[in-house]
Amino acid sequence: MASREDMLALIRDAYAARDGGDTDGVVTAFHPEGAFTLMGDKSALEMTGRMEGRATLHAAFTELTAGFGFEGREILAELVDGDRVAIHCRVNVRYNPTGKTVSTEILDLFRFQDGKIAELIEFADTAQIKAMIA
Repeated sequence: MASREDMLALIRDAYAARDGGDTDGVVTAFHPEGAFTLMGDKSALEMTGRMEGRATLHAAFTELTAGFGFEGREILAELVDGDRVAIHCRVNVRYNPTGKTVSTEILDLFRFQDGKIAELIEFADTAQIKAMIA
């Protein structure tokens, strides 16, 4: 099992990559069979749901990064328990096609395997996202 410091460092590097639009940097943080889930009602917001495997993750994060920029991320809390990490953060989200920016909070739940992210479940304000893209 990776150490607390190693897991948090990998998460911070993945956040920096995401905030910088570096899809490859985000995906390399994931285990080859890793998964990302954006929680929400798929009938209300199409981009919600689970994606698995690096190729699928790369396509999904490429699309998400093209649509949404993250700026000024502030980590509010970090909780580590064994191979699981919870991160609560505040971030400014910009919808790239219109430039509209909102401040929001996100809760990320990570599970690690072999020193990589095996699973990331993200809780975001999907109603706010839907309003941005409408």
